[in-house]
Amino acid sequence: MLKIIQQAVENGQKTLSEYESRLVIESAGVFVSAAELAKTRDEAIEAAEKMGFPVVLKGCSAELAHKTEAGMVALNINSPEQVARVFDELIGKVKNLDGILVEKMVRGNREFVIGLTRDSSFGPCVMFGLGGIFTEALKDVTFRVAPLTREDALEMIDEIKTKKLLGEFRGSPAVDREALAKALVGVGDLGVRYDAIAEIDINPLIICGDKPVAVDALVVLK
Repeated sequence: MLKIIQQAVENGQKTLSEYESRLVIESAGVFVSAAELAKTRDEAIEAAEKMGFPVVLKGCSAELAHKTEAGMVALNINSPEQVARVFDELIGKVKNLDGILVEKMVRGNREFVIGLTRDSSFGPCVMFGLGGIFTEALKDVTFRVAPLTREDALEMIDEIKTKKLLGEFRGSPAVDREALAKALVGVGDLGVRYDAIAEIDINPLIICGDKPVAVDALVVLK
């Protein structure tokens, strides 16, 4: 995993691509949605058929940190024909893409966020809170200095105001807190181990059934 980060630093990248970011956070114990990087239309169709519809298609590049704003994310794609059409549209919009990320569409009505920042006094700090469109609006988040223990992570989970969403909710089971704690500890460990990582943003982390699943990730480099 150090190789991905080292290569990116040598290339002068400010961020990892989403595909690279996913590999990094997955190596730390964060559960990520199924995804494959497709270089051609046929590869995209094959990946979508293998993981099953519906899928999401996203432009993938280290220079494309804000994909939604750039119109480089297409949701709810339900057929090979639609994959082919959207693939061509996305490839034509932005130059120098690494490819198109084909991702299994994950559904859930609860979204959280996990982040890593570097404080000038305390060093790497892990953040957890309410995610999706409410992250900025409600600012329901909590922080801990890394490295985290399992107990630190479980305390963080209980500190947010909207922690009721982590219990049984609208017919959905309670969130697997051990999986969530493992993700928080893992993100903290990345900050401790890799000085080149300035920030990590995992938003949204969708609760699918009882599992926290990262459907988007961004690793920012120093």
